Amino acid sequence: MATVNEQITDAVTQSNVKVVGESPAMALGNVYQTAAHSTGIMFENAVNTQNQQNLVTQAATTQGVTQIYSSDTIADAISIAKILNP
Repeated sequence: MATVNEQITDAVTQSNVKVVGESPAMALGNVYQTAAHSTGIMFENAVNTQNQQNLVTQAATTQGVTQIYSSDTIADAISIAKILNP
């Protein structure tokens, strides 16, 4: 059976210990990165929702103003129709 130099075994052992020692930091880094990405997507969705809500508000305001301005016209049209068609 071949013997392995102690320096090689020490190097491999230290390498394995280094990987095991860095694992919690790497895992926590991945958690932080995922949380930051999720937060970014959340803010993007919030901005998009606000934009859509502004469009709906503008459309409703336009529709309301149009109805206010056309109420006299409709009343006039009904009155004229009643006069012309007794």
